[in-house]
Amino acid sequence: MADIILIIGFLAGAYMAWNIGANDVANGMASAVGAKAITLRQAVFIGGILDFVGAAFIGSHVTTTIRKNILDASAITSDPNIMMLGLLAALLAAAFWVFFSTWSQFPVSTTHSIVGALLGFGIVAGGLNAVHWGKVVAIVISWILSPIFAGFLACVIFIFIRKMIFKRRNAFVRALVWSPLFGGVTVFIVVMSFLLKTPLGKALDLGLSRSMLLAAALGTGLGFAAKKWLGRTIRKIDEEGVEEIFRRFQVFTSCYVALAHGANDVANAIGPLAGIYAIYTMHTVSPKAPVPWFLLVAGGLFIAIGVFTWGYRVIETVGSKITTLTNTRGFAVDFGTATSVLVASKMGLPVSTTHAAVGAVIGVGLAGGLSAVDFKVVGKIVVYWVITLPLAAIPTMLIFKLLTFVFL
Repeated sequence: MADIILIIGFLAGAYMAWNIGANDVANGMASAVGAKAITLRQAVFIGGILDFVGAAFIGSHVTTTIRKNILDASAITSDPNIMMLGLLAALLAAAFWVFFSTWSQFPVSTTHSIVGALLGFGIVAGGLNAVHWGKVVAIVISWILSPIFAGFLACVIFIFIRKMIFKRRNAFVRALVWSPLFGGVTVFIVVMSFLLKTPLGKALDLGLSRSMLLAAALGTGLGFAAKKWLGRTIRKIDEEGVEEIFRRFQVFTSCYVALAHGANDVANAIGPLAGIYAIYTMHTVSPKAPVPWFLLVAGGLFIAIGVFTWGYRVIETVGSKITTLTNTRGFAVDFGTATSVLVASKMGLPVSTTHAAVGAVIGVGLAGGLSAVDFKVVGKIVVYWVITLPLAAIPTMLIFKLLTFVFL
């Protein structure tokens, strides 16, 4: 029986990862497509590759949170098969909801979906005491704070660009002057994300201070190299030239968001699957089993396939229906989104990349006044967010009962 559950678990994990790629590629690439920095085809290709890299090399800590910190296994059952079936039910229920939302072209939170599904299993199998409510509260708070932080950061960056570049004489020259800062800080954060608490970071074993020095050196060098390259290759020295500078930066920041998304959201598929695999190999429910790297790689691969095959559907909603995006606005959106998600990922908090992305888009829109944001679209998105938790939890309870009837 355990063999069959494991096989179905692998299939369910792959299906969930595919749905994550299909729904969540918009988080990284929608603003770039909406601002016409890249084409839809380029967005799907770039997003798929970098989601895979983020999942495989940065994703382990959030996966651990999803897998072992939400439920108290000892309060649910001593039977490993019950736990395997519960984790399988959570994967299936969450994947079905994300699939429906992608079909509807709305950017739901895959993080909400899997956390809600795990809560449903915990409550039906072990009661309210089976849930680590303190950890759940921390996660919910992070869901609220991440769009606020991302929106605030994106808004501040865009206001800074408008004040220090567009409202000054020789806007193009001013943009070149500030370009090492924008490029350098982005490189710094990306490099730090790879060097701290990742398989690569553990192998290099640089420590915090040396990691910061290396990241700062790379950020400074590449920031000034970018300035030189931009000055040589852009011919228009007006506001259109400024937008061209940020169009190129936006391609990089979109890659940055895709990387952060892979790091954070691979846990939504691989967390429960890692739990199933650990029970299968150890024949007991253990909260200390490590997450095998091959599962992170497999999760990243199926996220990439989801991006390639169906990722275009939600991009339109986030990229063009909430507010009008230029390249400077899109750069601010991407930077705010990825920074908030990567910081949360390093803290082990499974925040919603979708929440951060939409919050950043709203934040930039609000910098142009309330009329710049289509709050009808925002309202519909928020409704999907609110109903995600119960619409993942309740089906999990039903699927779990069905699976126990079939297998036990």
